[in-house]
Amino acid sequence: MKKIGILHGKERTFPQAFVERVNQKTQGKNIIAEPVSIESVEQGEPSGYAVIIDRISQDVPFYRAYLKNAALNGTAVINNPFWWSADEKFFNNCLATKIGVPVPKTVLLPSHRMPPDTNEHSFTNLFGHYNWEKAWETIGFPAYMKPHAGGGWKNVYKLNSLGDFYSKHPETGDLVMLLQEEIQFTDYFRCYCIGQKDVRIMPYEPRNPHHLRYVAETKATGAAAKKLLATIKDYVLRLNKALGYDFNTAEFAVRDGIPYAIDFCNPAPDADVHSVGQENFEWVVEAAANMAIERAKKNKEGQMNLTWGEFTSQACLGLPVSNPDLVKKTAKDEAPKAEVTLKKRTTKK
Repeated sequence: MKKIGILHGKERTFPQAFVERVNQKTQGKNIIAEPVSIESVEQGEPSGYAVIIDRISQDVPFYRAYLKNAALNGTAVINNPFWWSADEKFFNNCLATKIGVPVPKTVLLPSHRMPPDTNEHSFTNLFGHYNWEKAWETIGFPAYMKPHAGGGWKNVYKLNSLGDFYSKHPETGDLVMLLQEEIQFTDYFRCYCIGQKDVRIMPYEPRNPHHLRYVAETKATGAAAKKLLATIKDYVLRLNKALGYDFNTAEFAVRDGIPYAIDFCNPAPDADVHSVGQENFEWVVEAAANMAIERAKKNKEGQMNLTWGEFTSQACLGLPVSNPDLVKKTAKDEAPKAEVTLKKRTTKK
């Protein structure tokens, strides 16, 4: 019997629905799903799961260590805990520039406060060299300042002027921040990508209260909308294939018809029915269940069953990141038709 586990915290609607859906689909097929149960963790010993969907280890270091050991012993952990531990948003943006996905102009800022156990001598290569004026001139105002790693809209600031920067930067403490140009958008989309092939494009309004962000509709119509959505799908697949994520979301702000990737490192994205809405919830439960079953069937005991992205694969082979074969891949060539939700919908509270 192959087991599919889901590791989660206070989240309830998605984990429960996921387990039920998998078990409906695999009844009598020697595959079963359940919430992960951890009784002990011994080095080098298998977890007992062919697949684990990780929804919480970003907040619990014990779980991250458990998942790495499980992966070493053959569990297909989704998403890859080794890559997720190494990844961060500034690198994401850097990679996007190499695979032909538009991103806002972005610079990396030194932290306002020195990290613990460091002093001015730790920054010999930085102090007296970093050109703050060039950073401000490159990005301009208004701009956004956000952590170079992290998520959940934590420690994100909108800056309208240099005065705002001087006021807000001290609040960030020893966090390393990004300074990013503001994209004044006409449309905004949040996109699920499951298994690096199934895409759900959802109109999204990040300025709304959290429970109303999916109550939105696109302003693009006709041929322009069709072209825009095809482009977004292409970019979603490029990013997730390059990074190697099997369960992720990507966000795009559309300015002058061009979708700019704003955030695409969400390997435990919101999937709660009360925030994403029933239609989106049903889609992600179905897609995640199908992916997990497929991975369980392909799981080879005693071997590494993780997903690695094209960036790491090409790096190991000594290929350039901007390999034309990677850039030229399109949604049309690589994946089934994306599910697109465009009509305006309401969210029940």
